[in-house]
Amino acid sequence: MTHGSSFPPPVPDPSEGEPGAGVVPPGTIPAPLIAVEAGAAPLLPGEVLDGADEPLHVASPAEVPAEARPATRRAQRQERAKTSRAGRDLPVAIGVGLLLLALLLGSMFVVPQLFVVIGAAACAVGCWEVSRALQWHSGVPVPLIPLIFGCLALPFGATYGGPEGLAVAIAASAVLVTLWSVFEGRATAAKSVTLSLLTLAWVPVLASFAFLLFREPNGPMLLLATLLLVVSNDTFGYLFGAWLGKHPMAPKISPKKSWEGFAGSVGGAVVVGVLVCIFMLDVSWWIGVVLAVATVMASTAGDLSESMVKRELGIKDMSNILPGHGGIMDRLDSILFAVPMGYLVSVLAFGTVA
Repeated sequence: MTHGSSFPPPVPDPSEGEPGAGVVPPGTIPAPLIAVEAGAAPLLPGEVLDGADEPLHVASPAEVPAEARPATRRAQRQERAKTSRAGRDLPVAIGVGLLLLALLLGSMFVVPQLFVVIGAAACAVGCWEVSRALQWHSGVPVPLIPLIFGCLALPFGATYGGPEGLAVAIAASAVLVTLWSVFEGRATAAKSVTLSLLTLAWVPVLASFAFLLFREPNGPMLLLATLLLVVSNDTFGYLFGAWLGKHPMAPKISPKKSWEGFAGSVGGAVVVGVLVCIFMLDVSWWIGVVLAVATVMASTAGDLSESMVKRELGIKDMSNILPGHGGIMDRLDSILFAVPMGYLVSVLAFGTVA
């Protein structure tokens, strides 16, 4: 039995006394009535059937097992209190987020070599999530081994070889991905190469700009500033969107993202960017304005891009390896688009200042 957003064929209304006399419209199954398939486990109130065409009957609360009955109102309020609008367990999500933040800052400012290792590992997990989702949806194999090679080669090439080293690593990884699929001899080799190159470009190529930024003079602070702006974009966008959001930016891709939230993201990030440039980077305030606006635009594009891909694939999260967050890619979506912009703006702006 599948559940979804569509509603099944007409369901008999028991109040009319004869089969087929009435239809229960979507979302209006009255408690205490619960629509269930014949011989199947009962549905809870508010659940609907997707594509069900087998015989249905309407069950009374007495037919519902105790363990399947809705929670009490107090339990429901407690559950809602700890769950965000996105359906996340807030205490768990905050705990995992703080742990990731501590690991990131410790590696950036205490053990720089560890930062590269952690970044390469995150890219590898991200490639695994994306390749698995693409393969599941398309049925076309997406070889993981050459992608893992790229996830190792690109961050280390960018860190220790600069732009030139990154270019060589990208070329080598692209060749390996292509030859790997070709030598497998599958009939879907062309599609496999396309999906593999998409994964390579989306995850390790974009992420490598974080390592280019990291190796610049005062690189850890520059990267931290970019990450703070990404966090500002998400935080202020959520607050203003929940408060004032009425006009969706892309209702078919991300219905909860509004223009009011985007305006809040820009305003909040500009304030944070100016403060960061004055007190952290000791540069002119206007660089913070440029960096903030560019970062918000890139972060929003990254967020919408992953939402579009997930909607096309029919999934909510890329994986569930991060409790309360989903997958690695669900946390990297904005960052992957923001760090190339942060690198470009930082290098150009600081070059001008110098």
